[in-house]
Amino acid sequence: MQSIPKHVLPVIVFAQFAGTSLWFAGNAVVDDLITELDLLEMFIGFIAMAIQSGFIIGTLVFALLNIADRFSPVAVFLVCSLAGAALNLTTIWSSSFTEVMFSRVGTGFFLAGIYPVGMKIASDWHQGGLGKALGYLVGALVLGTAFPHLLKAWGGVLPWRFVIVGTSIFSALGGLILFITVKNGPYRKVSNGFKFKINALIELFKIKNFRSAAFGYFGHMWELYTFWTFTPALLTYYLVSSNSESINVSFWSFIIIGVGAISCAIGGHLSKSKGSKNVALYSLIGSGLCCLLLPFSLTAPLVLFLLLMLLWGIFVIPDSPQFSTLVAQSAVSEYVGTGLTIVNSIGFAITIVSIQLVNLIWSATGNPFVFWIMLFGPVFGLAAFIKYQE
Repeated sequence: MQSIPKHVLPVIVFAQFAGTSLWFAGNAVVDDLITELDLLEMFIGFIAMAIQSGFIIGTLVFALLNIADRFSPVAVFLVCSLAGAALNLTTIWSSSFTEVMFSRVGTGFFLAGIYPVGMKIASDWHQGGLGKALGYLVGALVLGTAFPHLLKAWGGVLPWRFVIVGTSIFSALGGLILFITVKNGPYRKVSNGFKFKINALIELFKIKNFRSAAFGYFGHMWELYTFWTFTPALLTYYLVSSNSESINVSFWSFIIIGVGAISCAIGGHLSKSKGSKNVALYSLIGSGLCCLLLPFSLTAPLVLFLLLMLLWGIFVIPDSPQFSTLVAQSAVSEYVGTGLTIVNSIGFAITIVSIQLVNLIWSATGNPFVFWIMLFGPVFGLAAFIKYQE
């Protein structure tokens, strides 16, 4: 087995963190956009839908054209981190609902060349121990997702545009550092032309383990981004409804989302001894239980509510890299990048349904039991994934 230079994984992790900081940049400043552009409160669901939609369109284009397997992944990552940063910046000059939506859709499109391509680069370097490597990579995604909330908390009285500019600079820097310091991995297999298309998709989903891992991932995604999207709203709802002591919503949003980076890394290490399947199963069970308890925690003391949210942040994400590991390992070798990309695409399409369903019912009723809609994800994921054979 070829030795891996020590700098490779840390650089990939940093670049993934930097690039994915674009993801929730709009969500972190959504209250400011609502105020400045005189939008409805339910815009929170639409801005999340826009970034997810762009990502889905991007992953479909990347998969159908076989981009991740035909071209240099590090070059693809660089182009997309720069283009994503540029599209993210256009949020600053948006003056209407439509313009903000186009800006976020465009940013999401180029995230398709950052998140799944980062996993592809890691898989090209790691023949063994991929679960551990992807644990760090998805941990980087988690920190990247949470980072705009931290920028917002740090920014204090600074204009909301500070968050947008900061994440764009960060994304461009990550792509450049990766391109300069990391080459394509020794286990990379180049796919020929446009062989993929629909036949390869059918071929992949005929594989029982690929199908089980993919369906488990889909259940996980039903819950994940809805939880992350509504974390600030849940914190605000608790403070208003309980007349509790004031806390910094942006800072606590960062902590609750960001703590998943630690659990991803721990899950990656545990996967080497316990197996990726077990890590994923226990994560699904833990996050499902947290979702079940959520409505009752909203009337509990602040410390118990925050503890439950932190536990949810811990359990909601460690299964993601393990599902990706199992998808990569069960895919036909020349379609690893395409398999990861198409599974990501379907998974993110599912998040739009979940986010909008919760958003519409929550806006209409304000009933916290609405969030039990997320519980369907862990239940479905467990039922599908239990059939995976290690």
